Amino acid sequence: MRRARNNTSPRQGLAARPRAYLAGPDVFLEHVAAIAACKKRLCAAHGMEGVFPLDEAIAERRRSPALIARAIGAANEALIRECDLVIANCSPFRGVSMDAGTAYEIGFARALGKPVFGYTNVLADYRHRAERYRRLGDPLNADAANSEIEDFGLAENLMIATATVANDLVRTRVKPGREFVDQRGFVRCLALAAKAMANSSRRRPGG
Repeated sequence: MRRARNNTSPRQGLAARPRAYLAGPDVFLEHVAAIAACKKRLCAAHGMEGVFPLDEAIAERRRSPALIARAIGAANEALIRECDLVIANCSPFRGVSMDAGTAYEIGFARALGKPVFGYTNVLADYRHRAERYRRLGDPLNADAANSEIEDFGLAENLMIATATVANDLVRTRVKPGREFVDQRGFVRCLALAAKAMANSSRRRPGG
């Protein structure tokens, strides 16, 4: 069962604090609760409220896996609708590219007109990662021979990279094996988001 969400109103006592949906594959990690708590503390230190995908409770009793999956998707979409922005962990996950669910959430947020900020803890751009994958090969994942690999010098597929406010991901070098626990890249992206949201607020009438 997913963790229960705080029953207080999302804006209660936090009217001046932008709410940031924290997208990423962090939900699959072993120490997810500690990671979520850490990211929320960092958001608070930057004047924002961090909203984690697991903040919405999902009842799993007597429900099929398909129904649970639909409920989780709908709950995460609802959380994104309630937030002011998305900060996404786009570090490569289980392959060349970022987590597929996170990519969807970025597109969903963009369709709603919400600003997206993304970061990765892998410096190599998309082309270099794809070329390395092609050299190593993987029988479980098809890569059509001689198919074109996009080369724009971006950290991810162009539709992801250019969907962010910075038009690419914030890249940070971390020690191998610490791509999903080192939070320096998240902090850099968070600072960029906090500055952009503050500037946006000042530009609004009465801001």
